[in-house]
Amino acid sequence: MITIAKVTIREAARRRILWVLLALTLVTVGLTSWGTGALAGLARSEGVPELEIRVAVSQILILAAFMFSFVLAMTAAFLGAPAIAADVESGIALALLARPIRRSEYVLGRWLGLVAVVAAYAAASGFLEIGAVGFLTGHVPPEPVLAVGFLVAQAIVLLTLALLLGTRLPAIAAGAVCVVVFGLGWMAGVFGGVARVFGADALALASEATRWLFPSDGLWRGVIYGLEPPLVALIASGSDIEEANPFYALAPPAPTFVLWSVLWIAGALAIAVWSLERREI
Repeated sequence: MITIAKVTIREAARRRILWVLLALTLVTVGLTSWGTGALAGLARSEGVPELEIRVAVSQILILAAFMFSFVLAMTAAFLGAPAIAADVESGIALALLARPIRRSEYVLGRWLGLVAVVAAYAAASGFLEIGAVGFLTGHVPPEPVLAVGFLVAQAIVLLTLALLLGTRLPAIAAGAVCVVVFGLGWMAGVFGGVARVFGADALALASEATRWLFPSDGLWRGVIYGLEPPLVALIASGSDIEEANPFYALAPPAPTFVLWSVLWIAGALAIAVWSLERREI
């Protein structure tokens, strides 16, 4: 299993798309942090109160995290989907599994290797953005480690789903389905917040069920909470924004939801192993 994980990491490192993505990430971090720093400097020169500047910077940082969450979703989807599907289509899986390697070890090895790659990329990009913005503006979010941790967890959920779908679907189809499911999960969270504001209990209940069925949106709320200054929470408390704003979180995900997310990942991995073991290669 560890050998398969190491091979997977080496394969990912050889892919040009990963290095292109890293280069684009550095450019994006540079541009967003420079723009945020320039806006903060302009605001200070105009005499805007420091508290207002920090609140504005925090909202820009949350928007940047939202953009990175979609980049991570696509990265996880299109790294995880072909990890097994492409091996099966090309016959590599047949050659590997002809050796004394169990299919469960093969699936778990692929997953571990890809988790290492995706988690390292998510953590590096997240801390780099937070650090660059903090250096140029002086604003540091209240819980940066918590925010990046939930960002990594969200990417792992997407990666696990992509790997599971790749045991049955072609790589491109599995990746596309994974990205669409991620987008639908986020939209379900938005609809649920609006539904609670307008008292549409049935829609709110359906949204909550979707969040537990696919926990990416719930984990995204943890990212927001880690980046949101306490002042924003105080201002929004008791208002409609508390429910309707997709970029606001009054509290981090409950421990029960975090535990459920871990169990969800473990369950999806178990289904992936079961699916591959029953597939003819």
